[in-house]
Amino acid sequence: MFKFQLPSIYLKAILIFGLSVLFTVFVSSFRVVGKPYKYTLKTIVIDPGHGGSDPGCITTNSQEKVIALQVSLKLGKFLRDSFPDMKVIFTRTVDKFVDLNERAVMANKAKADLFLCIHVNTSANSTAYGTESYAMGLYKAEGNLSVAKRENDVVLLETDYKEKYEGYDPNSPESHIIFSMYQNAYLDKSLSLAYNIEEQFKKSKRFSRGVKQAGFLVLWKCSMPSVLCETGFISNPSERAYITNDSCQNIIARNLFIAIKKYKETAERN
Repeated sequence: MFKFQLPSIYLKAILIFGLSVLFTVFVSSFRVVGKPYKYTLKTIVIDPGHGGSDPGCITTNSQEKVIALQVSLKLGKFLRDSFPDMKVIFTRTVDKFVDLNERAVMANKAKADLFLCIHVNTSANSTAYGTESYAMGLYKAEGNLSVAKRENDVVLLETDYKEKYEGYDPNSPESHIIFSMYQNAYLDKSLSLAYNIEEQFKKSKRFSRGVKQAGFLVLWKCSMPSVLCETGFISNPSERAYITNDSCQNIIARNLFIAIKKYKETAERN
């Protein structure tokens, strides 16, 4: 008789998904019959995408790693000035390479309440433009998978990445879908922040490509709500001029700050 056996990575993903559902049910029940759980945003980790030997998306005169760091540092200043009691942690403050896995480890060690990755987008179509924010989740479009694959390709610069990421293959759509299941317990809050971010961009007259879900390795092991924001297309000449401009970067950082502020107010009120 033929026996079908799922690969261990699939079994692990199914187990994680089941446990995350049980965790969500448990927390909901606990809030009703036990001591009320009070969420407070005390610690945030800001993750400037790429860095060091990994430039991210590039053009002749611009690099994603530089733009991401510039916007991240501006956002951090807004947060520290407005919330002196909030702990703001950066995964990097200089041009250096940080493993994707290590970024999540830093957030988990800090017991962060929120994790925000800041990135820049690219496309073979130079007319593509706009912002988009991602939470971990199942794919709803082929384009989401393409973005996740591009951002995850940096693992090829890491040694022993297959062992570190438990068999992850950057060329396998199945791997991306499996890893996207791991953040289910934090999905509602992650999507809440992502929607806030895109709403703020729209108020600044930016074109929002919407809130999406995909399997980003940098979000995979984060034990808190997590969002990856693509702040604009470096491949579009007009948008590149915007996202590399210091004053415009302040606007982007301000948009992100207001989104986090609204997220904080809503989350702490509930």
